[in-house]
Amino acid sequence: MKLLYCLSGHPTLPCNVLKFKSTTIMLDCGLDTTSVLNFLPLPLVHSPRLSKLPSWVSKDGSLNLEKELKECAGRVFVDSQPEFCLPERELLDLSTVDVILVSNYHCFTGTVEPEEPKEIKTCISLLLFFFRLLMEELVNFMERVPKAQSATCWKNKEIQRMLPGPLKDAVDVWAWKRSYSMPEVNSALSKVQLVGYSQKVELFGAVQVSPLSSGYSLGSSNWIIQSHHEKVSYVSGSSLLTTHPQPMDQSSLKNSDVLILTGLTQMPTANPDGMLGEFCSNLAMTIRAGGNVLVPCYPSGVIYDLLECLYQFIESANLGTTPFYFISPVANSSLEFSQIFAEWLCHNKQSKVYLPEPPFPHAELIQTNKLKHYSSIHGDFSIEFRQPCVVFTGHPSLRFGDVVHFMELWGKSSLNTIIFTEPDFSYLDALAPYQPLAMKCVYCPIDTRLNFHQVSKLLKEVQPVHVVCPEQYTQPPLTQSHRSDLMLELQPPPMPYRRCSVLSLPFRRRYERVYILPELANSLVPSEIKPGVSLATVSAVLHSKDNKHTLQSVPKPPPAPLSKKRKRVLEEPPVLLAPKPLLSGAVPLEAFLATLQKHGITEVKVEETADGHILHLQAEDTLIQLEEDGTHIVCDNNEPLRTTLRDLVLRFLQKL
Repeated sequence: MKLLYCLSGHPTLPCNVLKFKSTTIMLDCGLDTTSVLNFLPLPLVHSPRLSKLPSWVSKDGSLNLEKELKECAGRVFVDSQPEFCLPERELLDLSTVDVILVSNYHCFTGTVEPEEPKEIKTCISLLLFFFRLLMEELVNFMERVPKAQSATCWKNKEIQRMLPGPLKDAVDVWAWKRSYSMPEVNSALSKVQLVGYSQKVELFGAVQVSPLSSGYSLGSSNWIIQSHHEKVSYVSGSSLLTTHPQPMDQSSLKNSDVLILTGLTQMPTANPDGMLGEFCSNLAMTIRAGGNVLVPCYPSGVIYDLLECLYQFIESANLGTTPFYFISPVANSSLEFSQIFAEWLCHNKQSKVYLPEPPFPHAELIQTNKLKHYSSIHGDFSIEFRQPCVVFTGHPSLRFGDVVHFMELWGKSSLNTIIFTEPDFSYLDALAPYQPLAMKCVYCPIDTRLNFHQVSKLLKEVQPVHVVCPEQYTQPPLTQSHRSDLMLELQPPPMPYRRCSVLSLPFRRRYERVYILPELANSLVPSEIKPGVSLATVSAVLHSKDNKHTLQSVPKPPPAPLSKKRKRVLEEPPVLLAPKPLLSGAVPLEAFLATLQKHGITEVKVEETADGHILHLQAEDTLIQLEEDGTHIVCDNNEPLRTTLRDLVLRFLQKL
């Protein structure tokens, strides 16, 4: 039985568990960070505005969680350390997971509760570094602004249902957890096994897994999971656009029995090239007007494309004297290491490495002091900082990190602009705790992952037998219910899943590979049953170990001990009964009727069936069923006739 357990309801932060050929494989383990939008920001310095926010009290005054809930511009927020929504942990025993396959660095939480898997494999070596980047930055953001109080009362079901939205509608709030610590990060990453594109890794002798380039980000991959006769493809976070990663490997996805599809674009109506153009034009307009630009971002990924775009745009827009700042605890590591993993880059950038030139132009921006990077707003940055400027910093949720400081610093001026480029968060929800806000807001989400048109074309080319995908992909968005082009329409229809669902994948094991030892193979005597096809019978012992099956010769039984009285008796070898011969071939109807007639059976009524023919011997009151996979003779109380008919049938069959 092939089962798929769905532990996440977020289509771009998936977590599925595949039971396949006696192995249990987790496909991604994404951390849903959208839950942090329900919490107040963590300012780096004391914020009088946030500290003066009123506590939320229900309209009738019966509910007052003064120390836990604050109200801002009509929205209610939790005043506590932000918490994250983990994948479902009760649907199956996570300690039975044998391996985790990770498609990109946004799809790895770092820990799996209640027990960590026996072995964790990521797709390629580059991801190990970027896992550490994102996780280290997140831990740093949380630990440098700790909150002593922990809000839990609002999670009570009776209290939660009385709260206003979106807190009222939050799912599984008791399962939300605070961020991991650096010891936990180091423990998780120490279990990572590094592999490369197209490298085949055998899992317990049962299946082979192999990563393919997905074209989405540095080191991102799709996965092939296959046995000798079955193939499952996992496609997550893929892109056909020409950006900095290696192009997507499509041909290897062909001939899949099941294709599990997830991680499509979150912005199917937004063109990435158009968004880049809007980003540059709004940035230039703000700088020319004397304002500052704030770009909330992750420390890797889209920021490389933004910096490359700005490299080409700066001089033409007369922005050569404008300072660009990249602020992150891992900013230096991200910029440096992105230049050295050439094997995961597209061909054009790979060729630059061998010139030698840096594949990304941000190296030149740093050398010319147009781009400066800092670990935080303290220290050197506070000395060298000048305005107007452009600041890239995290976190895109606007709930923690250096971005909170700039929101408080620049939010009161309409000259300044915040430009959202990451598609993971609703920009309106992100800005909610900063209202009223004077600074301009521009939404330019850049998501290069596959859209519905691209994925439909891809599926037509690779032609999987079955497609499995999140439920969200089988229906139009709620806000655009008329857009049938924003959903998957396939034949046969895809199998949808949602959080906590369990799917039985629609293919069964048909064949298994069995090896035969040379000495046993030498003893076989094949018989040709038709030109080019020979068969042989074999009596052997089937030996199975580590999911590998081998036919071995039947061992001879040891001789029985002889009593004194039987010592004079010559010992004879045991007599092995020869196996009954196997029959092959088909009984031709006309020839068989002629043979019956020669033997005096003339009154035969022939009836055609779906599986062959039924011959009714009327005078003998006997039935003969001639079918593709067998012949049956129904003859009551007439053993001589049955034996004669059997011998006539055997004349047309070949014995092996």
